[in-house]
Amino acid sequence: MQKILVLNSGSSSLKYQLFSVEGDKYEVIAKGLADRIGIDGSYVTIKLSDDDKITENVALPTHKEAIQAVLTLLLRGALKSIDELSGVGHRVVAGGEYFKESALVTDRVIEQVDELSILAPLHNPAAAMGLRAMKSLLPNVKQVVVFDTAFHQTMKKAAYLYPLPIEQYEQHKIRRYGAHGTSHFYVAREAAKIIGKQGKFITCHIGNGASISAVENGQCVDTSMGFTPLAGVCMGTRSGDIDPYIPLHIMKTQGKSIDEMNRMLNKESGMLGLCGYSDNRDVEAAIAKGDEKAIIANEVYIHDILRFIGSYIAVLGGVDAIIFTAGVGENAPALRKALCERLSYLGIELDEEANKKRGETVEISKVGSKVRVFVIPTNEELVIAQDTVRLIA
Repeated sequence: MQKILVLNSGSSSLKYQLFSVEGDKYEVIAKGLADRIGIDGSYVTIKLSDDDKITENVALPTHKEAIQAVLTLLLRGALKSIDELSGVGHRVVAGGEYFKESALVTDRVIEQVDELSILAPLHNPAAAMGLRAMKSLLPNVKQVVVFDTAFHQTMKKAAYLYPLPIEQYEQHKIRRYGAHGTSHFYVAREAAKIIGKQGKFITCHIGNGASISAVENGQCVDTSMGFTPLAGVCMGTRSGDIDPYIPLHIMKTQGKSIDEMNRMLNKESGMLGLCGYSDNRDVEAAIAKGDEKAIIANEVYIHDILRFIGSYIAVLGGVDAIIFTAGVGENAPALRKALCERLSYLGIELDEEANKKRGETVEISKVGSKVRVFVIPTNEELVIAQDTVRLIA
């Protein structure tokens, strides 16, 4: 039996899950959070079962102290000793062109993760801090990095190159990288298991951040997020695709700085900008009250998602299954119904009763639908644990 720790380092937080692994069986035996790292009021939590959760207030000036606090809690019940820990897997957002798959951690890998902070300034620096902290605390435990961008590295140049002067790619590596790759990989794999074959899938990771991918025979053909996670469909607070001249126009005519423009596009746009709500549950509640802005924002949202699904059907030359996942995709029956009704021309017949379910794997298309539609809860931590076991072997 092996025990694998999976870490997801944010700028001021650290999520974790501890897996017990025996053969092909992976079981989460503990999970929790170290929060407010570098901020007053920091704390760490551990959950061993539904009835067994501990929260402790503890100073966490850096990620090193956060990881140490997590290990201390794990040693109170989930681990008998650190020697039980077989490996540590880390989620990293941007792998750029350095990493086409997961990798064992070395000093050079940590340097590359840091270098790629230019592509993910909110995420990669925190990941690099987590890697260095864990290496310092447990130098003899093997570590693995799993990248959100790796799954999308099978895209051809026709899909990932932007029509800019070619030196922007050749010298500065400006291209489409995508994101949420671990999630897209997982749900495509699970869908293939359900239908008994690989095929042409459109995977819709729809949460506060959202991306859509075209997957053929288990490989990514195209994806909606681009050079950064700002691109693609309308999201909770991110604009998604807009006319690229709009930011220049706003900066020129309204005197906005680069930082102000960045904040507007990433934090003040999307559903929040259109109707004042970024959480889909709040949007649904506002729609129920007849809020006109929320109704229109939701129509924009649906139209945007449909636009990408339709274009990816063309890219794939057809589609066998459409998969919804992530916070909104798994828990918004009304949104799924609206999308399926607009896609009925594909031969999709919605199973209204199945579509009422939330947060569980279910086929929401009726038997006999030409295109099958699934809800599959994502499990990125499981993929990270599996890659960690594979690479440390």
